Amino acid sequence: MTRRGAPTLGRVKEFWIYTLARIALFAVTWGMVAGAWLLVTGEASLGWSLIIAFILSGIGSYVVLQGPREALAQRVQTRAASATTRYEEMRSKEDTD
Repeated sequence: MTRRGAPTLGRVKEFWIYTLARIALFAVTWGMVAGAWLLVTGEASLGWSLIIAFILSGIGSYVVLQGPREALAQRVQTRAASATTRYEEMRSKEDTD
């Protein structure tokens, strides 16, 4: 049993799935960009390969990670609605006291 405010894997699962998928997508993209840069020019530019990989992985995540992003958004929306409901209940209790 966990405390009400203590995070558990079930409560933050969507966040970690999306975050780890973004990191993995960036790492793969960076490896591909740096590898292609190295093959073409014979030397890899760390700064430019990072910038290009960041842009390409951002575009790619829009398409590739649509499912996990929507699951995370749904989880956030559900939690926000729950917090709003609890707040309104507490506020109505104060009004009746």
